[in-house]
Amino acid sequence: MKAIQVHTFGGPEVLTYQDVPRPTAGVGEVLIRVQAAGVNPAEWKAVSGLTRRVREVPLPFIPGWDVSGIIEEVGPDVTAFQQGDAVYGLLRFPSPSAGTYAEYTTGPVADLALKPTSIDHIQAAAVPMAALTAWQGLFVHGRMEAGQTVLITGAAGGVGHFAVQLAKSKGARVIGVASGRHAAFLHELGVDQFIDYTSTSPEGAVHDVDLVVDTAGGMNGDPLLSVLKPGGTLIPISANQFSPERVAQAGVSIVTTIGPVMQVRSSGAQLVEIGKLIDAGQVRVAIDTVVPLAEAARAHERSAAGHVRGKIVLAI
Repeated sequence: MKAIQVHTFGGPEVLTYQDVPRPTAGVGEVLIRVQAAGVNPAEWKAVSGLTRRVREVPLPFIPGWDVSGIIEEVGPDVTAFQQGDAVYGLLRFPSPSAGTYAEYTTGPVADLALKPTSIDHIQAAAVPMAALTAWQGLFVHGRMEAGQTVLITGAAGGVGHFAVQLAKSKGARVIGVASGRHAAFLHELGVDQFIDYTSTSPEGAVHDVDLVVDTAGGMNGDPLLSVLKPGGTLIPISANQFSPERVAQAGVSIVTTIGPVMQVRSSGAQLVEIGKLIDAGQVRVAIDTVVPLAEAARAHERSAAGHVRGKIVLAI
């Protein structure tokens, strides 16, 4: 099969399009004929070697965790899915790689769900990592409740645009922070208030927020603390820096699961719930760029450049 393989750490130029052996589904796994693979910052960080700060990444490897495709074969003891099912998932994260930048990949059934019927494979591949990050940040770690106010930085990005819609679907008042060019897009997604960070600081515009989902990150997150009410919660999705003294003074909580950030976990069960919202029209999927598998380097260049609206996807 054709795949993107990485033999040495570096920039997009190390992504090699080549023939590799087709994998075989093991116990509790299925073999997936990949139709599309989502592209996330986590992948170019793994390719560059940055990920080695927190876990080993053995060479060579096929990048990618997000997948949408058709089940080609089921492994031993698999009854949850059958050959021909259209599925999507975040595979084996946070393992070093699940190998979705390929024509075929294998995945544990626990990481998969049936693809939402209202969207195609390109859109479905854009969902898993970003939407699961938003879901777990809001509802698992943030324990968001209906009627609360949620502020989301980087609201037009991959995680951000899902966080806006998921929070709205559960009855929150949502404040979206992004550059002005995304104002109309975010109002379409349902934000109750939009803040253009290029002209207005969130801390100067809002206060008494229950939950902040910080997908933008940065070098100084202390100003964000002042938008929270005492007892509020901040979920850092991208790395940021907060002084313990300011956190204590504000009387708020910062939830991290690895290093300075909240890290997503694979969950087919949560993707089932997200898929229901997609099919009900409560969550839409925004696509920034679609790139052929052979041109994965171009996708990584686009991702690393930042200011992505929605998601980047590889078409297989």
